[in-house]
Amino acid sequence: MKLVENAANGKKKILDFGDDMKFYRGEIHLIKVIGENPGMYISQVARYLKVTRAVVSKTLLKLEKDGFIIKEEDEENKKKLRLFLTKKGNLAYVNHQKYHLENDKEVYDYLNELDDDQIKIIEQFLKKAGKMLENHY
Repeated sequence: MKLVENAANGKKKILDFGDDMKFYRGEIHLIKVIGENPGMYISQVARYLKVTRAVVSKTLLKLEKDGFIIKEEDEENKKKLRLFLTKKGNLAYVNHQKYHLENDKEVYDYLNELDDDQIKIIEQFLKKAGKMLENHY
């Protein structure tokens, strides 16, 4: 249950990368998706993150106002907007990657020490824990 509670409460945690770069997890993960898929449409981002277009649009407005993303009209369909990171957005994207490299290293190092059977047991457990999370949220 502590894992479930940590996952739920983690949504509220703010990540501070300094230099006026403070993000809720939803914001920085939106930056991550756009950084890995430049030119995506809002609807594609929503499907990828499994949230509504309204949620994505609201977050995009804030990120655009703060100078992290830009929206560009699609050349073939002017009604659609493509999403890109600005220079400031790219810096946030890189800082997020560094954050995970530094904070997740211990877990990845541990997993690399395990044999295939041990990994399978962990995979099975995580699938069941994932279903538990889905039931709660």
